[in-house]
Amino acid sequence: MNERPVALTPGEPAGIGPEVAAGAWAALRGECPFFWIGDPRWLPQRAVWREISRPGDAVSVMPDALPVLPHEFTGSPMPGTPDPANAACVVEGIARAVELTMSGEASAVCTCPISKKALRDGAGFAFPGHTEYLAYLSGADRAVMMLVSGAMRVVPTTIHIPLAEVSAALTAELLEHTIETCHRSLRREFAIKTPRIAVSGLNPHAGEGGSMGEEDGRIIAPVIDRLADKGMAVDGPRPADTMFHDQARAGYDAAVTMYHDQALIPIKTLSFDSAVNVTLGLPFVRTSPDHGTAFDIAGRGMASPTSLIEAIRMASRMSRSGVPA
Repeated sequence: MNERPVALTPGEPAGIGPEVAAGAWAALRGECPFFWIGDPRWLPQRAVWREISRPGDAVSVMPDALPVLPHEFTGSPMPGTPDPANAACVVEGIARAVELTMSGEASAVCTCPISKKALRDGAGFAFPGHTEYLAYLSGADRAVMMLVSGAMRVVPTTIHIPLAEVSAALTAELLEHTIETCHRSLRREFAIKTPRIAVSGLNPHAGEGGSMGEEDGRIIAPVIDRLADKGMAVDGPRPADTMFHDQARAGYDAAVTMYHDQALIPIKTLSFDSAVNVTLGLPFVRTSPDHGTAFDIAGRGMASPTSLIEAIRMASRMSRSGVPA
């Protein structure tokens, strides 16, 4: 076992986070240690858990019970119904996991799903999502989101913004930073010596020579040319609708797309239960299951822990990587 455990955040307590945390322990108890930061009142009634006082205790507790680092929530347990009174506790749980990881007590952060609306309503949460908040907490200049499964790795350049704002947000500086961060991570955390990166266009048919939009030729192509001149195996812009069939995916190690749904639709179609969200560019490893709070099934014993299991496994593996950039 990796001696430093992964810190698992509480997530939105009214969602499926507590039950998939319990399910992940059942699958990983003999494999890699983690501890859940949360209020045990929200765990499933039959969950086997034990309170710990510090992260290091998780290693010895893990074989017999889910290690829980207590983090009290204000509201009463009510699966499926988010309580604004809990919002500040959710935010504090994320910050606590980051603090424990950056201090060296935990090996990585894995985050359970949050409800952005519940956090805004109850705590005035000013960040679009986990990725941006984690960058703020760690002092990172800019974080990059990667979705990983056995089928593919995808990276959206713009993330949690309305589609109408993508064109204005897409700059050469942002795209270059995203591709370079992806390239560095593929070498360092995924041990790919010479990463191959495919870059999508923004518009249909990658702009079709400017007849369907000028961003592909004006912004995207020059960045690709510049990075290729530096020796990177990067190509595009490719039409996004032909990038994700089997033969196309065999030709690259990661795809960089221009906006959220270009990346998430294909990976969720092919790997809905097993995809993992990885944040690149942070001073620590962070992963997350690639699903939401699922309020509609919370507390009903229907939630699959598969994506969380894979996220914890990946966090543990990446934290041990040590592959030079």
